[in-house]
Amino acid sequence: MTPGVFLVVLVVAILLLMLLIIKLKVHPVMALFTVALLTGIVLGFGVSGTADMIGSGFGSTLGSVGITIILGAIISMAIEDTGAAKAIANFFIKLFRGKNMELAPALTAFIMSIPVFGDITMVLTAPIASMLSKRKHISMSTMASFTGLGLFLTHGLVPPTPGILAIALMFEADLGMTIVWGIVISLIGFFGTWLLIKKWTEKEWIDPNPEMVKGMSESHSDNIDDILIKDANLPNTFLAFLPLLLPVALISLSSFASMYADPDGIVYLICTTIGHKVVALFIGVLYSLWLGYKQRKAVLKYYQDNFPQEANSTLSDVMLNKWVARGLIVCLSPLLITAMGGAFGSVLKSAPALEPLSEMVGNSPVPAILVPWAVAVIMMSAVGSMTTAGMTAAGIVLPMLDALGLSPLAAVLAIGAGTLMFDHVNNSGFWVMGQFFHLDTKQSLKYVTLPSVVASIICIIAIAIFNAVGLLG
Repeated sequence: MTPGVFLVVLVVAILLLMLLIIKLKVHPVMALFTVALLTGIVLGFGVSGTADMIGSGFGSTLGSVGITIILGAIISMAIEDTGAAKAIANFFIKLFRGKNMELAPALTAFIMSIPVFGDITMVLTAPIASMLSKRKHISMSTMASFTGLGLFLTHGLVPPTPGILAIALMFEADLGMTIVWGIVISLIGFFGTWLLIKKWTEKEWIDPNPEMVKGMSESHSDNIDDILIKDANLPNTFLAFLPLLLPVALISLSSFASMYADPDGIVYLICTTIGHKVVALFIGVLYSLWLGYKQRKAVLKYYQDNFPQEANSTLSDVMLNKWVARGLIVCLSPLLITAMGGAFGSVLKSAPALEPLSEMVGNSPVPAILVPWAVAVIMMSAVGSMTTAGMTAAGIVLPMLDALGLSPLAAVLAIGAGTLMFDHVNNSGFWVMGQFFHLDTKQSLKYVTLPSVVASIICIIAIAIFNAVGLLG
């Protein structure tokens, strides 16, 4: 199959998937399975071969994100029941003086996503975004657009996020400069996109997930004191943030230990153990249980007010049983959809024509700085994983780096910017974002995919300008 034919197959597959989900209302899990099977057959893998790829992709995706999403969902339940989400919301209401509240979860995600995988960041920031959406009457279309944008930007451009870190090391780019310029480009991409599309995101009203805003009321005042949530027994701000910050700090510690500590030393062993994403999140769960015990009066009152049919539940039953059960209910659909999205991506990235298609772009007469970006765009459109797309694009671009006349830093940043483009139905993050931020598929395409497209274009323009004046040389 030629690269051109593969590109046609890819476009038709995505259009068919959108038709099934948006127009025919087929459940995303079944739609993804059907399109993945048909695509594999068209690509020449056969029915049984495609079925094996789907099973493998489903299992590997579920294995990589399943436990982290479940633990993150349990932490989300704890944040909700202990009053931590309300305390965090109050912190941001004071910080932003009640204005532009969509920046609160967005900048939280921007920071958290540097050391933490995007799926975890989405789950942990969803309660904050939902609370502020309800309190300040901000549509979840706006909250989702900029929270997703914040986490995608730093996930794609700023080490020690594993994907861009590995690419920087592969190209032997200066790691410190990659971090500095990654942050600069990410901030330009974020605020440029925010200024361009904020008014557009406000045109459609989308309610927050009702499970995340039980007991919340809307404030119609612009006075900060009126907007603040004045529930009794709220935890202090530091304790409220710890369920989010503790896993982030531990994962960050592991990242820095991996870069700087002696691999045979005890420091490396301890840091990489407690900083493993599953272990770090489990420690976050354990802390959440302690916070629940400390906030036991608030937890039991919240549960009695919002689940009167189970008003006699004990504290241990609520924390050890109900939080887990509710968390599983919240994350079950995202887990299955995410896994099937991984299966679809597994079929696409197995296509032999994918690499020649990217090489064809590399050999075309386009400006040099656009080549690594375009290759990454193609890979992201096909495989649906920023890390996989970036690493694959890096392997294609690295041999042609001298011919392109680009510095390693410029090429690394251009690849990172390319992985932001076309975050769509074959990306697990697309489905996690939609489910936790209360968007249907059509809304996700508008408020998850489009902002990432705009940001990717802004970022590559900024990279091209900085490269042209010699700042990335």
